[in-house]
This record gives sequence, C-alpha cells and structure tokens, in this order.
Amino acid sequence: MLPFLKNFNLGFMNPLSPNDGYVALDIGSSSIKMVEAAVDKSGYRILNLAILPIPENAIQNNMVVDSAPVVSVIRRLIQENGVKSKQVISAVPGRAVIMKKVQMPKQEPAELEANIEFEAQNIIPDNLENVNLDHQVLFEAEDGNKMDVLLVAVKKEIINSYTDAIEGAGLAPVVMDVDYFALENMYEANYAGEAENGVVALIHIGAQYTSITLLQNGISTFTGDLPLGGAYFTDNLARQLGIGIEAAEAFKTTGLLDGKKALDLESTLRPTSEELAEEIRRTVSLYGAVPSDDGDGLKAIFLSGGGAKLAGLRQLLEEHMHVPVRMSEPFRGFNVGRHIDRNYLLETAPYFAVGAGLSIRRPGDR
Repeated sequence: MLPFLKNFNLGFMNPLSPNDGYVALDIGSSSIKMVEAAVDKSGYRILNLAILPIPENAIQNNMVVDSAPVVSVIRRLIQENGVKSKQVISAVPGRAVIMKKVQMPKQEPAELEANIEFEAQNIIPDNLENVNLDHQVLFEAEDGNKMDVLLVAVKKEIINSYTDAIEGAGLAPVVMDVDYFALENMYEANYAGEAENGVVALIHIGAQYTSITLLQNGISTFTGDLPLGGAYFTDNLARQLGIGIEAAEAFKTTGLLDGKKALDLESTLRPTSEELAEEIRRTVSLYGAVPSDDGDGLKAIFLSGGGAKLAGLRQLLEEHMHVPVRMSEPFRGFNVGRHIDRNYLLETAPYFAVGAGLSIRRPGDR
C-alpha cells in the first residue's frame, strides 16, 4: 500500500475471506461503474464489470440527492451481471473531503487515537459530531520525535447519501474510500513495478470534474480538482454548433452528426481541449511538478476517466506538458476471467480506473 490514508472504514459484520464477497461501486455524477474482483495468491482477478448511466441530476454537490434512480441502477448492475457479492466497497468524491497534513509528537497508536480528535478541532471547520474523521501516519522523523499525520474528514450527510443508496439496493456498505486514493491504489497495483524516481501525475477526467493527483516517488504530494470535465466539452459543442445536448454528446463520442460524418471531431474539440490542457499545466506547475531529465521532476502522466478518450486530447496534453502521456490500463495487472469480453474491457478500461482501485480494497486495509 502507498503510505497514504486509504479508507473511511464503516465497520462490517461476518467478514468473508479476502478472496470473495466484495463488489466495488464507483458512483459517479453521470454513471455507476461496478467491478467485482478476487484477490488470491495469483494476484488480482476480474470476476465482473459493467457500467450504466444515471440521470444527470441524481448526484449534486457531491451527494446523492435523488436516490431512487441510483438504487435502481445499482440493482440492475448486480442482478443483470449475476453478482453474488453483497458487501460493497465504494468512495466519496475527493473534492468533498477535507484533508490536512499535521506534524505531531511521536506517540503510540492508542495515544494518537485519543489525541487526533483534539488536533482535528483546530483544523476542521465543522462540529466534529457532523463528520467522519480518519487519519494515517505518513512519515516518522529520523530522530524519532515527530511524525507527519494525514487528517481526513467528510460530512456524515455526504457519506450517508451514498451508503443509504447502497443499502436501498439490498447491499451492505463496508468501506467508503476516497476516489483520489482509489486512483493511487489502481496505479500501485498496475504500475508500481515500473515506477521511477520523480513525479507521476494521475489525471482522471470525469463528467463534471478533472481530478489531479501527483505522486513523488510513490507518495502523494497533491490532490485537487478542476471544474472541467466531459460535460463541459458537450456544452461547448452544443453552443458552438447550435445543436442539442444529446446530438453534441453523440458527436463527441462518435464523430457523427445526424448519423453522418460532417466535421473533423478533433479540430472541433481542440479549443476546449486547449483550455483543459492549459489548466492542467498551470495546476501541475504550481505544485512544482515540471519536466526534468533527472532528479524529481515530472516524468509521466496517466490519463483515465471517460474524458481521457476525447479525440486528440492525449496528444495535445503531451505537447503542453512535454512528458509522455499514457492511457491508464486499470486492469493490466489483473487476470481476466474467461467470460469477460476482452474487447469491451479494452474499449471501456479508462472508465474503470477508480473502480479497479476500489475492487482490491478490503476492510482493515491501510
């Protein structure tokens, strides 16, 4: 595991073997991604995966505000794909989470547990009764007197909006992670063996937001979001071409207007792609991750999310960032069951980056 906080562990009953009994649900703003994976001696193995859309207004302000369609889609994902697992690993959006690194005197775990709430009172701008609080020791100083601790807090109403929907589908939420950390987990599971010194950027382009995680020598140094995602591209296309949202979405994903190829998709998307690439460059540069032939500079970028497949975006981002930009392969380190459609897996893989990271989480992980 990366030396970084991994979960809000909600507790669980009747724990199963680590090889069975868990399904990951990545509940996003436009779709729900389901991944069921086994963890055994041979590594990770995909048992099931699928994706279904949800209404655009079901998730707002980082919460499930209309649970009925979310519950319905979760049930469909489980039933239509023959998933037997009932225990769910899911995540809240990182932008809904308060994270703060603090330095504290070195102390034993039991003492730290007792002191962490006092420390949090000075950091969390809310009554602690209203939040779920967690922590992780990141680093202990060589002299043994100090240690860096990551505090993480999220409002209970946000967590409850997701867990209530999961329970409404007849399932049991056992771990609520943070999507940033799930992406780190995905990267470690698939790329840790080829990690090099320096900074790697994990960029996940979702429907509403683009999240950025910077890892320096495998340790997270920055996480954040840009309010630009796939929906922003769709809206710009609709306005630019004078067409409806559905037609713009179809053109964005297929390059076809009214079923016909009339415009060059990549060049039509380019102004918005330039805007996103420049915002990513500014953000990454602001936190000191610039390309470097040696030392600890930016070495590579891994793209994921549905927006990662936008025509021309990967190449354009490579031009702006001056480092290799790779499409994430969330399951490259997984064994694939014989019943899994490999063409579907290849086509949809970028959507499942968060789900893949969640699917190998288990209660008690740190």
